Amino acid sequence: MRSRSNSGVRLDYYQRIVHRLILAHQEPVTGLFPASNVNSHAWIRDNVYCILAVWGLSMAYKKIADQDEDRAKCYELEQSCVKLMRGLLMAMMNQKDKVEKFKMTQSPYDSLHAKYSSKNGLPVVGDNEWGHLQIDAVSLYLLILAQMTASGLQIVFSLDEVSFIQNLVFYIESAYSIPDYGIWERGDKTNHGEPELNASSIGMAKAALEAMNELDLFGARGGPASVIHVLADEAHKCQAVLQSMLPRESNSKELDSGLLCVIGFPAFAVDDAQLIHNTKDAILSRLQGKYGCKRFLRDGYRTPKEDPSRLYYERWELRMFENIECEWPLFYCYLILFHAFQNDKRSVEEYASRLEKIMVRSEDGILLIPESYAVPQDLVGFEYQKPGSQLREVVGRCPFLWGQSLFILGRLLQEGFLAVGELDPLNRRLGAQKKPDVVVQVVIIAEDNEIRDKLAEHDLHVQTIAEVAPIEVQPARVLSHLYTYLGRNRKLGLSGRKSRDVGILSTSKLYSLKDRIFAFTPQFADLSRFYIASDNELMIDILKGEINFLKSAWDLLGRPLVTLVLKRIHLDQDKIPLAMIQTMRKLKSGYINGTRVMLGSLKDFLNTSAITDLSFLGSTEDGYPDRLHPDVQTYLDEHLLRSFSNRSTMNLRGGQLRPRTLRRRMSCKGAIKKTRSINVDSDNLGMEGPSPLTERRLSSIVPPPWLQANKQSHVSVFATTPEEGPASSPLHLGNELSIRENIYPVDPHQSRSAIDRRSEFVRQQEMPKILIQRHRAETNFADTEVEELIAMLRETENLEEQGDILQYLVDTQGLDFNTAGLGFKNKSDDNANANANHAAAGMLEEGRVVTVRDLLKGLYEKACQQKLWGLVRHTAGMLGKRVEDLAKAVTDLLVRQKQVTVGMPPNNEHTITAPLPEVELRQLIHDAYGDDESTAMLTQELMVYLAMFIRTEPQLFHEMLRLRVGLIIQVMAKELSRTLNCDGEAASEHLLNLSPFEMKNLLYHILSGKEFAVSSVARGNLSIVSCKSSRVSKKSQIGLGDPEGEDALIATIDDRQGQWLRRRRLDGALNRVPRDFYSRVWTVLEKCQGLAIEGRVLQQSLTQEMTPGELKFALEVETALNQIPQPEYRQLVVEALMVLTLVTEHNMVPTLGGIIYVEHLVHKANQLFLEDQRKVQGDATLCCAKIKDGKEQQQAASGMLLCGGAAYICQHLYDSAPSGSYGTMTYMSRAVALVLDCVPKHGEMECAIS
Repeated sequence: MRSRSNSGVRLDYYQRIVHRLILAHQEPVTGLFPASNVNSHAWIRDNVYCILAVWGLSMAYKKIADQDEDRAKCYELEQSCVKLMRGLLMAMMNQKDKVEKFKMTQSPYDSLHAKYSSKNGLPVVGDNEWGHLQIDAVSLYLLILAQMTASGLQIVFSLDEVSFIQNLVFYIESAYSIPDYGIWERGDKTNHGEPELNASSIGMAKAALEAMNELDLFGARGGPASVIHVLADEAHKCQAVLQSMLPRESNSKELDSGLLCVIGFPAFAVDDAQLIHNTKDAILSRLQGKYGCKRFLRDGYRTPKEDPSRLYYERWELRMFENIECEWPLFYCYLILFHAFQNDKRSVEEYASRLEKIMVRSEDGILLIPESYAVPQDLVGFEYQKPGSQLREVVGRCPFLWGQSLFILGRLLQEGFLAVGELDPLNRRLGAQKKPDVVVQVVIIAEDNEIRDKLAEHDLHVQTIAEVAPIEVQPARVLSHLYTYLGRNRKLGLSGRKSRDVGILSTSKLYSLKDRIFAFTPQFADLSRFYIASDNELMIDILKGEINFLKSAWDLLGRPLVTLVLKRIHLDQDKIPLAMIQTMRKLKSGYINGTRVMLGSLKDFLNTSAITDLSFLGSTEDGYPDRLHPDVQTYLDEHLLRSFSNRSTMNLRGGQLRPRTLRRRMSCKGAIKKTRSINVDSDNLGMEGPSPLTERRLSSIVPPPWLQANKQSHVSVFATTPEEGPASSPLHLGNELSIRENIYPVDPHQSRSAIDRRSEFVRQQEMPKILIQRHRAETNFADTEVEELIAMLRETENLEEQGDILQYLVDTQGLDFNTAGLGFKNKSDDNANANANHAAAGMLEEGRVVTVRDLLKGLYEKACQQKLWGLVRHTAGMLGKRVEDLAKAVTDLLVRQKQVTVGMPPNNEHTITAPLPEVELRQLIHDAYGDDESTAMLTQELMVYLAMFIRTEPQLFHEMLRLRVGLIIQVMAKELSRTLNCDGEAASEHLLNLSPFEMKNLLYHILSGKEFAVSSVARGNLSIVSCKSSRVSKKSQIGLGDPEGEDALIATIDDRQGQWLRRRRLDGALNRVPRDFYSRVWTVLEKCQGLAIEGRVLQQSLTQEMTPGELKFALEVETALNQIPQPEYRQLVVEALMVLTLVTEHNMVPTLGGIIYVEHLVHKANQLFLEDQRKVQGDATLCCAKIKDGKEQQQAASGMLLCGGAAYICQHLYDSAPSGSYGTMTYMSRAVALVLDCVPKHGEMECAIS
């Protein structure tokens, strides 16, 4: 026998250790590891980590196999890995029904179990007796399965197992939006069993999805049927959410050492080197101790203060665990691996020596990793006084196999038995390296020869759909349908992919199917979609955004390929729109918005594009893998015929029948306008108190005397009232009394302000006489009206007028009213004959019945063509349309920790805190706005734009926690009224008539705070343009007397005045706060008994429960601030809080005393400001700082400030810069000094305001 080389001897030593500590515990039947000698449960996560050392050792043996016995050892170790991975696979396959159910419900009770019996692989606790939903565990399993398969192990044996694993991929692909219990099985850290979104789960899922993509589970011996497919967009969504969360772990855990496995081995889920660095530094600075790292702040697990008799914690007791959390040596093992992969030998040695000091020696001299170290009961007091000073003792299992396994891997790397590449055969560790620039390929295809020729006139040469054959061009929905066949398996009862979404990354590849090649147009170009799709400029804008997105997100082989089809429907008055021509020229130039592009034809790009094989569409289960699945065959045959044909639009005007001459011209003018609820005029931005009535409009709410008289009789009225402009709304012609209950009497808590519900009277413009038919049945009369209306509808060319008539018909007759069979609904028989004559007046189209809904659809399509956006939004709302991507858009915002509110503050705001299904969302939005369909539609639209921005420009949303869409709409209208110098009603009219593209543009300017101007374009459409001089420096206006008196003062004198007011208004409406604002408020709260804001008190006890950087704490503060209806006032309150934080941070006083009323500070500052103004004769002497006389007193009492400042604060204070001797911060600081008792009144104090 030859003597062993040194390396061989050393490896044999490790083999003995692995055998003793790890393999000795492996159950012979299932291959699983029990948690300990006394607990036979096998956790998925712990089992996968345990086997890593065995896998690593097997690869080390494979390299030095200089004797047969080494090859045998290598094989033996490999088979242990296979045995364990298959044991877990069998346990999960026993729960295949759960996988199927979870795809639909995503409920924690339908999730795979987190642990199984190590004896037989069966469940050990019930569905609701444990926090089973741990996406990171299933993801870790898939990730290691992929790595092991890539290293040459054969773990999956049959195609049924392949389809089960494909379904596990669907199980984790929505990880970015599914709250789970996370790596510590706790969910929220109070351990009350509430799941939350965890960054560690999302990161692990992202890693698993990327590792599984295009992986052949049969290794080198497989074929197309054993390949796993992942939609790249799902992995990218996980990445985007992960990046937005790090270094935060979840809402209740602001930091977690578990993130080490996401930024380093095994997941390598973060591509941004800076973010990896920041996350690691945050963990080391706040969680590292002498004995390892704490899991997270205020983690009570196994601490001496924990009450072992109950699972959950009381909210107040979390503070007790601060500084005495257990420290886990496990994380030193992670850090060793992290630095080994970074090739940082110094750090590896540093952590190795730290680890050696805290490991425990067994009797036979083996070093063991204990589970954790806790402070002994009797030393807790000392540890509180000086954190990190006391000796700790081992608690929990020893050896802790999860840590032991990682420790052995680290040693194998340190001693050179393994190279880092062997532990990562899929090369995930290279993800954070810089990649070359992506070139986006763009292909434009014409629908037919005519369009091709039109493009040729502009020197743009393209092919038609027919000419690109044999490549077939299909819309994205075809691809999404084909993907539903992926992972179907009858034997296992698995149904394939459920989500219908295919993103731009999936449509930017080519697909091969047998001998055919498919190209798919992107999802945003699908015209069956929403009205936004008929705004060419917006579609171009979205295209530019998507190209930009591809530049940063594309990481597949080959170049991305965007295919666009130019259709008839895109033409504008039979011409190709100018915007499109310009964009195509830009694409031709090779650069667009900083992204490199190539414009060409499909066949040019065949060799450079990514091509995916759709082999899963074969009928493998029936034994014909080479034949298409019969359902797919029929679907494709049907679809290829009609994929790009156009629908004909309905014609509104029935040509055959001419109406009888009208006896009198009635008008429903303004019926649509009445439903609007955006209120800009009032200075506090539509945030009036509970009964927002102004005298001018009272008449429309107090019913006239003749309506109160005989309530039993059927009344039908067409009337005008005095003082009502043409903006009054049609009467509700029902069979009961003609006023709808929800309008009269006015209930302030109804969904919309009473003013806008003036739906009581119909105006006759030509004949303002009041018709009262008291005691006759209303039916005939109503019929004649409806009949005349329909006649008018056919007569008028004006779409706006048609809209008003239809709005009236919907209000009175309902959407399903049949305009052909007038008067037959709910009417008595004796009228039937009379009504039969009127049927001729109905709108008959090709001899069939036409309901009001059909007419509306026709009007909607016409308005889309003619680009009358106000009408489009309104009719879309009446038809109950919803943006297809609404739920997705809201989810995109929520998973990036932005809550969304809809409705107009303060009374009707609804907050959305968790993803909702499409239908519920639409219902919620429409309830929030009552009858105001236009604004409800606008809300849906804005949510989609916000989601676009947060995907492409997340920096716009920094320091914003809630997006209050209602408030944003009001600020948009307010900004328009300021720029166009018009009143509120005109501004909201302009706002609703902006094209979708301009709407997105305006929203962008408001989010980014850029100045903009409005220029008018053809057809009265407005266009938003950026001003060059966006940063006008604001000189202090104080001390400049103003010769022209009050009027000139109130009309803004020049652009600079009003700039700070505008900024405060924008920041207040967007809920923007200074950096680290919430954590600084926490320090203030710690030093006083509470902060009162607008009647809500933030109690000091919040600091007992939550840590400073915790998102839950930020949301509490935010909720209190959102009680303040006026945005600019809210912003001053934020400034006052900032001054308080300065007081605490400079440790001027030991405590701030009792409850601090923040508004008192603001009002005190206002008083001081006015006193100064009187002294220097400043601008405010014209309004608030006037020497008071009787009239003034009276005005102040009625709640009106002369200058229109909100909440009794002078407009000029709102418009002062924060800094400077007359700045708001100066006054706030003086107010703090005066109001708080704790600040010394006399003597010198060091005072520096930064």
